[in-house]
Amino acid sequence: MQKKSDFIFRYPPNLQELDLATMVGMYRDRGEPRRAAPGKYLACSVTHKLLRNAKWWFGLYYSQGAWDQLLTKSSEGYPLTEAELNLLGLVMTCDREPLHREFAEKNIGVMPKLGYLIVNDTRQFGFIYENEHGFLQITAAGERALQGICRRLYGKRFQPEMLEIFHYDLNFVKQYLSEQSTDQTSLF
Repeated sequence: MQKKSDFIFRYPPNLQELDLATMVGMYRDRGEPRRAAPGKYLACSVTHKLLRNAKWWFGLYYSQGAWDQLLTKSSEGYPLTEAELNLLGLVMTCDREPLHREFAEKNIGVMPKLGYLIVNDTRQFGFIYENEHGFLQITAAGERALQGICRRLYGKRFQPEMLEIFHYDLNFVKQYLSEQSTDQTSLF
């Protein structure tokens, strides 16, 4: 599936180089306002304008206007990335058979430690629900957030082909397609 836009938040591709404490700290501090030191300035990574105050995202700075533009529709202020799209999409795609948290953490396109943090945050934000056995379900707010990021990136509603797992896990694709084919009765 071809993307129409890349104008969203992104996790750095080399996060695996950080130790766990540093990564968790950076993850928890994302979106916090930062103030430039006296006599110094920060540069917005979108507008490239110099700023005295900015919001911080894994070493990048954003003006409030640029931050607001990067937020997707129905995200309710939560900075969604492709990892969250993969998480919400996986949970929605596996709606018939519940998706276990451990599988989601390993297959959303980021390292499992970051996947753990993302699952926790999306759960606390009300996008997904986790039962006592560790199975995930998407909420109505999660569906709206998923549709918002899909429309930003692809210009259309969510389709399972948008998921990263569709590009590298043939067993998942076969299982999904076999589930889809059971809905339609064969005419032959």
